[in-house]
Amino acid sequence: MHNKDMDEKQITEEKEIEITDSFEVDQAQKLADKEAELEQCQEKVMRLAAEMENFKKRIEREKSEYMKYALDSFAKELLPFLDNLERAVDSVKDSRDFDKLIEGIELTISGYLRTLEHFGIKVFTAEGQKFDPNLHEALTVQEQEGIEENTVIKDILKGYSLHDRILRPALVVVSKNAKKGSRQKETST
Repeated sequence: MHNKDMDEKQITEEKEIEITDSFEVDQAQKLADKEAELEQCQEKVMRLAAEMENFKKRIEREKSEYMKYALDSFAKELLPFLDNLERAVDSVKDSRDFDKLIEGIELTISGYLRTLEHFGIKVFTAEGQKFDPNLHEALTVQEQEGIEENTVIKDILKGYSLHDRILRPALVVVSKNAKKGSRQKETST
């Protein structure tokens, strides 16, 4: 019986070793599968990172190209006005008809302003309006009777806006109430 117990014990140990070996092989296979899956995921991530880098480079190139030629259509629309002004100068050299020159320049200016408006650039005048430092830049202040203080009494340069943003504020003269004492002083001297 002793041999039988030994044989059973040995068989049990061999089975345990087989189970352990089988478990280890199974775990080793699972680990190998997971490592292969991880390697595939890493390759995908690297490929995606490279694609993203290429995408960023392409976008930068396109942005650079766009910025370089963004004013293309705007410039093409302005060229006829330069042509008209050159023709006007040439015609006056020959005929000396300044009335026609003035008329031609006025037509050119009105067409130029329409073209600017087409691109969202609008001219604004300030005369008669309340002074607004967001829209106007005061060149000087003048005493003016009969006009409310801080009213724009003269445009020196017109202002321009691009859509809702001020490109250039209007350069203006602003009213200031005349002081009675300063009027008397002026007349007494």
